[in-house]
Amino acid sequence: MSIKRSLLSVPLRLSTLAMVFFLMLGAQAFGANPDVSDSEEAIAAGKSVFNANCKSCHKLDQKYTGPALRGVTDRRSVEWAKSFIKNSQALIASGDAQANAIYKEFGNLAMPAHEFLSDTELENLLSYIEYGDKEAAVTEGGGDGSSGQAAGGSGVPNEYLTIILAVLVVVLLLILIVLGLIISVLTKYLNNQSLEEDDKEFINQKFDVKKILRSDAFVIIITALVIALVAKTAIDGLYSVGVQQGYQPKQPIAFSHQLHAGQYEIQCQYCHTGVEIGKSANIPSANICMNCHTHIQNVGGKEGVSSEIQKIYNAVDNNQPIEWVRIHNLPDLAYFNHSQHVAVGGIECQTCHGPIEEMEVVYQHSSLTMGWCIDCHRQTDINAAGNEYYDKLVQLHSDSKNSLKVKDIGGLECAKCHY
Repeated sequence: MSIKRSLLSVPLRLSTLAMVFFLMLGAQAFGANPDVSDSEEAIAAGKSVFNANCKSCHKLDQKYTGPALRGVTDRRSVEWAKSFIKNSQALIASGDAQANAIYKEFGNLAMPAHEFLSDTELENLLSYIEYGDKEAAVTEGGGDGSSGQAAGGSGVPNEYLTIILAVLVVVLLLILIVLGLIISVLTKYLNNQSLEEDDKEFINQKFDVKKILRSDAFVIIITALVIALVAKTAIDGLYSVGVQQGYQPKQPIAFSHQLHAGQYEIQCQYCHTGVEIGKSANIPSANICMNCHTHIQNVGGKEGVSSEIQKIYNAVDNNQPIEWVRIHNLPDLAYFNHSQHVAVGGIECQTCHGPIEEMEVVYQHSSLTMGWCIDCHRQTDINAAGNEYYDKLVQLHSDSKNSLKVKDIGGLECAKCHY
């Protein structure tokens, strides 16, 4: 009778624990703050803000360069989310624990400030983050169901994966407990039977840790785990070869893109003259700098000639080029044409180079890997309106119900990018 009572009491306790566990899981499922609007107008306006400012670093349901965004107003307050978007660096500097945790998690890479966004734009952005494009979460990457896999994501939101793994762990624990109870009951039953001494000794043998540690099976398992760990580390290292994301070399002249492209709104094409007509954007020569600095000799109304601007004068006087350090490098086997993307495709510089107008010192914003380029070709819609370059391609694609993307016009062909 005592055995029967113990067996009946265990499932009761397990069911109670399981119910509490699943309730806790349910509390962790990401939702949205009720203050965030779910109107179609707000979501559409927010999508425009997202595509212009956030798309290069964030995805709604997957980690990317930055964290997955959906559910942010459930995890944080709306005001905190707005403050972080407007100026994450100020929030980090204030000592905010949540902001600093995100900053450390993503390799001390701070998000650029977006103080130019109005409160309405921020609210619309949060509406899109919480309610926009939910149907695309499973096949993240657009086009077909396989593209999300190739782009490096499983397509299943992270919170669902957490719940699935937690359920599997609970099931395994239940199986182990049941097996333990079965062994206990069988051991007691067999001990009450008339058995030979060898059989009794086998049934009541103690758990010998030293014997297990010395066994061949344990040595083989540990060896296999070590080999697997070393192999994974080596593979991860191979995948990072040639990837220079975050590369920020010191330049011979302290040129500020934040000052020139941000504060004074000088167009990228003014200095990088080849971006619309050739393969390379080209680095500006000293004579382009002198177009302005013949008259501007210092910054902030200071007297005399700035030491940095003096370096430009010295380069011109000595007929010596300024030895700028190249930041964005592609391997020789890859072909990339700036004019095709900028002049024909209408791609903004920030799409690949990030918020260049906010960088005091320029760094490589994107990974520039093959997978990153392919992912862009799979997702990017062709802007064919008023562009004769695409007229015939649009006609060929007219029978399709899906929008025309780069992948549909040969954007995934090997020979397009490799000689």
